[in-house]
Amino acid sequence: MICMTTDSGANMVKALDLNAWTRLQCFGHRLHLAIEKSAKDPRVDRTVSILKKMVSAFSFSWKKKRELARLQTEMKLPPHKLITDSPTRWGSKLAMIERVLEQEKAISEILKADKKTRCLVPGYNEKDVMESVVKALGPLRDFTDALSGEDYVSVSYVKPVLHLFKEHLLKADDDDTDLSGEMKMTILNYLTDKYKDPKTDELLDMASLVDPRFKRNTVSRSIFIYLHITEP
Repeated sequence: MICMTTDSGANMVKALDLNAWTRLQCFGHRLHLAIEKSAKDPRVDRTVSILKKMVSAFSFSWKKKRELARLQTEMKLPPHKLITDSPTRWGSKLAMIERVLEQEKAISEILKADKKTRCLVPGYNEKDVMESVVKALGPLRDFTDALSGEDYVSVSYVKPVLHLFKEHLLKADDDDTDLSGEMKMTILNYLTDKYKDPKTDELLDMASLVDPRFKRNTVSRSIFIYLHITEP
């Protein structure tokens, strides 16, 4: 046995330590924690709190659901339902934000018509936060599940994907807002720190080296992996 991949449970860490086995941290779990850490910002917390109340307002009102369906047809918007946030999956938070942005015109019109829900209409600040979150997290949506699979080898993806994050997806961009830039940096710093151990680094390099799918340099492998993971 070369190593075991686990989460960060204290019992798992202790068991491997007692047996002197090499432990590789689950990339999907680490990415989830990195993203959750990046979202611990008062601006994001406030906006997400408003959106959850907004979604609830529609969930418990058949009239608002009916009106949303009518306005979707009238405004030629996709006939999609609103999505609620699940605290155990960061992707659900992103999906909720994207859906609200998609349906923002119809949602705002409905909420404004009810004095009890007018306070939930997203303002310019909330829109800026939502767009910043989508810009920072949108490109990462496919990696959590893809690198947590149990039916195929994924350890060889880790090092190229970290390179891809650093050089492309999480690289500072002139179009970044302060918030999106901070979120990118937080995620990248967290992941870099968790995979900087020399023994782990060597293990990940060897895994990529012996994987016949990745025969070129790291950049080529990274681009190939990105296309492979995100293809329909």
